[in-house]
Amino acid sequence: MSPNRVIIDDTTLRDGEQSAGVSFTLEERLTIASTLDAMGVPELEIGIPAMGEEEQEEIRAVAGSGLQAHLLVWCRMRPEEIRSCRNLGVAMVDLSIPVSDQQLRHKLQRERAWLLSRIPRCVGMARELGLTVCVGGEDASRADPDFLLTVAETAQRAGAQRFRFADTLGIMEPFGVYDQMKRLRQAVDLELEMHAHDDLGLATANTLAAIRAGATHVNTTVNGLGERAGNAPLEEVVAALTHLFGHRTGIDLKRFPYLSRLVEQASGMSLSPQKSVVGERVFSHEAGIHVDGLLKDTRNYQGIDPHEVGREHRLVLGKHSGRHGIRWVYGKMGIEITSQEADRLQVQLRHFARDYKRIPRSEDLLSLYRSMTSH
Repeated sequence: MSPNRVIIDDTTLRDGEQSAGVSFTLEERLTIASTLDAMGVPELEIGIPAMGEEEQEEIRAVAGSGLQAHLLVWCRMRPEEIRSCRNLGVAMVDLSIPVSDQQLRHKLQRERAWLLSRIPRCVGMARELGLTVCVGGEDASRADPDFLLTVAETAQRAGAQRFRFADTLGIMEPFGVYDQMKRLRQAVDLELEMHAHDDLGLATANTLAAIRAGATHVNTTVNGLGERAGNAPLEEVVAALTHLFGHRTGIDLKRFPYLSRLVEQASGMSLSPQKSVVGERVFSHEAGIHVDGLLKDTRNYQGIDPHEVGREHRLVLGKHSGRHGIRWVYGKMGIEITSQEADRLQVQLRHFARDYKRIPRSEDLLSLYRSMTSH
């Protein structure tokens, strides 16, 4: 399966909201969904109907807001939860069920045979409601690989359209993901979806490995929001698909800074300044050798053009600034300084960085310049 056929299924409004302490208002849900849709994200997982009538009404509100994206909801593979998915205005449901012996035995107190008998019943029930079905393999990363194939084959025979491979605990690495997904790809004709968690910092890498092995769909969240360490970040996966696989997803990340800030505020989950792609400082440059290279040609130190994600390069001054960078920054402030003055300011900037532990603001730079010229 070519990487060019992969579809992003963003689950910010489901797994993202499952982050500890996170709860979106209806207005926030609608704004997040509409912004994702406007950016071109083709699929959205928008909630958990079994949580009750209020959740169902909010799902209906999102579904009724005129989105172009394909919408799905999530529930456990239980008849009473499947019934809660009727008349929501969505096209698909992910029926989640543990597939590892660990969770089957020690969470559900069930055996493998019980699971295999449950899949046809529950898939059939969801299809009778007019829904297409994804069978979600919870804890697939710890399942017996041969049994996992049996589960996927059973799902296919039952009429499911998709199988979700969930690395629920975020314990896999890309080579193992590739092997597992390749085996599934060779065994079934289902759509295959990768659901990666970031507990070991490998969610994006594992997602890309799954795509290489034949995954047709991948789950993401804005800013990598999600349970524990979060999910594969939408911005990382889209940027990586573009730059590493040459695949144009149709998703316009120029709108992403607004969405990233919205989700950051709505979730209460602050981003690291060095969070890849969207962090405040990921396109900031201080070191003299980098700044000199950027001023000559941005491609010298540019892996991703910041304009692709609605950002721009920012040259800042600090301990490691060189003469060219100092003169350039002050020049942008309308202050022309000599090379000798830049050398003197370089000493002051090193003291400032040591004493204040932050990037100097414009007023700080002006104060340093005035202090230098007054002596």
